[in-house]
Amino acid sequence: MTSSAVRNTVRISAFYDLIVTAGFALPFTAPALFEGFGALQVALGLPGSVPDAGDVFTLMFANLMGSLVVVWSAFRLARPSRAAGAADTAARFLFSLGMAAALIHGASPLVLGMLILEVVWAIVQGAVMASARLPVVA
Repeated sequence: MTSSAVRNTVRISAFYDLIVTAGFALPFTAPALFEGFGALQVALGLPGSVPDAGDVFTLMFANLMGSLVVVWSAFRLARPSRAAGAADTAARFLFSLGMAAALIHGASPLVLGMLILEVVWAIVQGAVMASARLPVVA
């Protein structure tokens, strides 16, 4: 795998994360996202719970997570590397573990969609990072 493929994969992954998590980073956008999740869950008639848009601790942790992911995404966009890709792959597996635990404990099935994307990105990015470590055989 070429170094340009590694950089491109890390950048695409970072751009995806930026789009998906930017709304969680700010105290005035996260509640709107949570309310949107609640409306979607009701519209689809899904069981389980969604975050409470009015709970100050829920919002604080969403903002902390969102701001860290936004900063991490910006770093990977500016300085994509195999090390950043490997660290991000590990983080994706940890996020996936948290999402799976939430589903097991009653979170809305909407989380399943996020979990699937997280696992797919972990596998794709992990494969690119692993193959970048292998020597090229002629």
